[in-house]
Amino acid sequence: MAELVLPRPASQPTAGPLDNTFWDVVEAHFRRLMATHPIYATYLGIHDGDGLLDDATRDAVLQEIANAKAFAVEVETIDPAGLSESVRLERELALHNVRRELFDLDVHRVWERRSTAMDQVGDALFSVFARDYAPLAERLVSLTSRMEAIPAALEQHKTRATAPQVRLWQELEIDAGGQMPFLFDEIKAAGAGVLDERAQARLDKAVATASAAVVAYIDTLKRSMGSTVESWALGSEAYDQLVGLRAFDGLDASQILEIGDKQLALNKAARVEDARRIDPTVEEAVVVDRVKSNHPATFKEALAAYKDAMNRARAHIVERGIATMPPGEHIAVMPTPEYLRTVIPFAAYFEPPKFDAHPSGIYIVTPSVGDDPNSMREHYYASISNTSVHEAYPGHHLQLSAAIRHPSLVRLLTDAPEFVEGWGMYSEQMMREQGFDDGPEFLLAMHTDAIWRACRIILDVRMHRGEMSVDEATAFLVEHTGFEHANAQAEVFRYTYTPTYQLSYLLGKVLLLQLRADEQRRLGDRFKLRDFHDTLMGNGSLPISFHRRLLAAQAANDAAGGGAARGAGGSNE
Repeated sequence: MAELVLPRPASQPTAGPLDNTFWDVVEAHFRRLMATHPIYATYLGIHDGDGLLDDATRDAVLQEIANAKAFAVEVETIDPAGLSESVRLERELALHNVRRELFDLDVHRVWERRSTAMDQVGDALFSVFARDYAPLAERLVSLTSRMEAIPAALEQHKTRATAPQVRLWQELEIDAGGQMPFLFDEIKAAGAGVLDERAQARLDKAVATASAAVVAYIDTLKRSMGSTVESWALGSEAYDQLVGLRAFDGLDASQILEIGDKQLALNKAARVEDARRIDPTVEEAVVVDRVKSNHPATFKEALAAYKDAMNRARAHIVERGIATMPPGEHIAVMPTPEYLRTVIPFAAYFEPPKFDAHPSGIYIVTPSVGDDPNSMREHYYASISNTSVHEAYPGHHLQLSAAIRHPSLVRLLTDAPEFVEGWGMYSEQMMREQGFDDGPEFLLAMHTDAIWRACRIILDVRMHRGEMSVDEATAFLVEHTGFEHANAQAEVFRYTYTPTYQLSYLLGKVLLLQLRADEQRRLGDRFKLRDFHDTLMGNGSLPISFHRRLLAAQAANDAAGGGAARGAGGSNE
């Protein structure tokens, strides 16, 4: 990857003698990551490994742990006194990132107890197939190479299973394996009329070989189910450690659980008021059912409605001056691939690849989970509007399209779902405040979704403390949200292996609203909503506690009469 030119932020306010040393360490680490994780490199828009899969062996994971520990030592030994103010923050963020990574790899160790081969295969193929960064024929050649590598990768994954495998997680892998032929067949069909006869024959052979390897792999998992264990919960002690590493503005797990309980009550009360505004003569449940019954007749019509809501929201943002649109931003909307529908029961978003020439986001929507005949009730028009605000404008797509423009590789590698997902939820409320789809049926959908996210906080904490089983959590979700059972169960399954992710949505919104209120108090009449939004989006996908620090530094600079731009970190690309 010697030809890859990496961006490096300008130092603020002046360069420190060790700034370049720090960035040299970061860039060497980044290049090592891209070389050892070609699937992630493709996701970021680095395409020289598009025909390769990651080394999936246990030894490769252990080496990754060793590399992360070595990187942490390298960063820790750089004296912060020799760094500029802006690079000192980047150093702290780099340490935050690597400590989080080491918790996942070396403490939680899901990779040792859950087969994730189908995730790797699906991600490797989807990121090449769904994005049009190169002509389809060229991408199909890369896909063929990756499919040819699948049998070896599946054998490599087996070497990880040295700890007892979790029954539920293995069942999920078996289900995902059953869906994988849909993706294989889509790729095979795409070659018709695009590839020449020889290339198509090679692709057909790769599909057949990969399909047989997946069947054999899943058969192996089925035969091993007798030795699986039921336990998946992280446990109170490790959960508290993870919450501390997430840097939630000093909140601990018990305080976060209290926020979840409070938000559940507040949003339930708000939904009662929404229902009364719609029809005060009937019970809330009748109104909710009526609103959910107002949905497109087919999923094709629903997908068109998602696109319409998304485009209307974008126009509203531009018209009202709510936020700045990054130049060239683009988004595609498509159905969720079959292999992902059991873990994404509603919708999701894939961010634009930073290094692609024309980066585009992907917004996927799930038609149904398990061919549920009631699935269209989850695609009711008011919910379609709320979901499109969350996933597209000004939610994930707008925020992440701005974030990838920041030149910091440290920020690019930061995992801060309480900001990314919190921003999506914050956007739902903020857009209603700004007059977009603000009728009572839309507010009812927003508060219904907030009830769901409040449940996520409660379930995240209680499930991983060992206080609730999967069945109890599913029943809790159905009771409080009215979700169809299949969707609720698919949700809860994902919670079992992603501790603290699910609570990030509503907790992040709460923290962002507090941050906005603090800025409004500080600036008074000088507060401008667009400036606030542009500053946060421009600073990247950081933990909210780091955003707070950047805003405080900006306030100190303003008080001192400085003129540094908001969203500081100009590029030396």
